[in-house]
Amino acid sequence: MNKYIDLFKDSYQGYFNYLLSEITSFHWDNYFYGLIIVSLVVWGLEILFPWRKDQKIFRKDFWQDIFYMFFNFFLLNLIVLIFLSNTTEMLFNDALSFVNLSLEDFQLLDLNALPFGVGLLIFFLVSDFVQWNTHRLLHRFPFLWNFHKLHHSVKEMGFAAHLRYHWMEPIVYKSILYIPLAIIGGFQVEQVAIVHFFALTVGHLNHANLGWDYGILKYVFNNPKMHIWHHAKELPEKSKYGANYGISLSIWDYLFNTDHIPYDGRDIELGFEEDEKFPKTFLRQEGYPFTKD
Repeated sequence: MNKYIDLFKDSYQGYFNYLLSEITSFHWDNYFYGLIIVSLVVWGLEILFPWRKDQKIFRKDFWQDIFYMFFNFFLLNLIVLIFLSNTTEMLFNDALSFVNLSLEDFQLLDLNALPFGVGLLIFFLVSDFVQWNTHRLLHRFPFLWNFHKLHHSVKEMGFAAHLRYHWMEPIVYKSILYIPLAIIGGFQVEQVAIVHFFALTVGHLNHANLGWDYGILKYVFNNPKMHIWHHAKELPEKSKYGANYGISLSIWDYLFNTDHIPYDGRDIELGFEEDEKFPKTFLRQEGYPFTKD
């Protein structure tokens, strides 16, 4: 038990020091300023090339989404995610050691032993595919859907809606992603940073007020014209649990027949059934899944 108490203290102290250093220093893989730069660039693109020209620059819930963006990206990690992530790792390792096993017994390959580009591609593909499947689970099971509703409560799409989500979502994502990444262990900090910033940029673009689909590359990369249908309030029976689950890549939806782009969705209504009853304030939104009957 003492080691878990020490882990708790070390996790919070370590992340607080990390966050402080991110804010007070600038380097190429700085997550704090990276988020700000990517957000400003994509917001600028929204202003210059708006798809829905009558949508205001400061659209509905713009400032609430900005709050969620920083809260989820930084404060949430400080409050809960770092400790839970470290605890998951320690519990998993303890469980394996109880039966005289270790993570090395399950590791299929070491990405460090591969050329950097190959290892980076494998890390990206595994991460994106696992997250695509996790996203499907968030829509398929009512308990998880009640958490995911917060993300789908956006009524006007904009870049900051990307990070409008309940704090339970990253816990689900990271917990499910842990073992697959452990199996391909050995990924480097540089690989994580590159994949992180690529996914951040694609995610911002997917939610932005932009009418882009990237031409033939739409069958590989998720895009605004595809993702807006993921947020559609009305979907056909075959897609009643959702469609277009792609995170960075659209290819999984095309491969597994979960794609749905019937026509130009620029002006479709966004949300979900009875979303008018969904809470409007931060605290009530965070408590919604626990008070929902």
